[in-house]
Amino acid sequence: MYISKENRVENRSELLDFIRHNSFGMLVGIVDQKPFATHLPFAVVEREGRVTLQAHLARANPHGKALLEGEALVVFHGPHAYISPSHYNARQSVPTWNYVAVHCYGTVRILDDALPVLQATMRLYEPEYEAQWDSLPELYQSRMKSGIIAFEVDVHTLEGNYKLSQNKTDDEKERIITTLLSSDRTEIQEIGAYMKRVKTQTNQPTNQ
Repeated sequence: MYISKENRVENRSELLDFIRHNSFGMLVGIVDQKPFATHLPFAVVEREGRVTLQAHLARANPHGKALLEGEALVVFHGPHAYISPSHYNARQSVPTWNYVAVHCYGTVRILDDALPVLQATMRLYEPEYEAQWDSLPELYQSRMKSGIIAFEVDVHTLEGNYKLSQNKTDDEKERIITTLLSSDRTEIQEIGAYMKRVKTQTNQPTNQ
């Protein structure tokens, strides 16, 4: 994706934390020579310094047949908000949109055993359900597992785009933050919180 210099985030820990908090991602690929997307929950696994995304999709999904063809892109999108030019000092200004997004590029590996991915998903979203799953008849479990394709994406590139009015003056940022935080919509408040955190980090003194 296009990322301007001031909006690029490369801190891996921060990007992985974002993914964990916005884990319902979009798997993008090519199916029958056309772009194809599947929306899935993902679990993040770190192994020996490498990042892996785990997920599963329905075996009936045509995306499954294309998983091994080329690279995969997984998109994680966070909060977003319209930004009015009324916040800017210059009258000759235009509206824009602030948002946070992370793109993961990697190669896909199909897993013969879906259970580890299912367990990781249960433990991530509802740990209490694992006991219920374990108590279910083996035949039922087998049918459920046969209906899915479990896979991992070995991530080789992480891209973070935090478009948060970094190119604006401090007073313009303050007006935007105040407006966003006063919204009655949670996702707009979250963008305001992101902006406030980034502005605070930018203004912190550094030791020379």
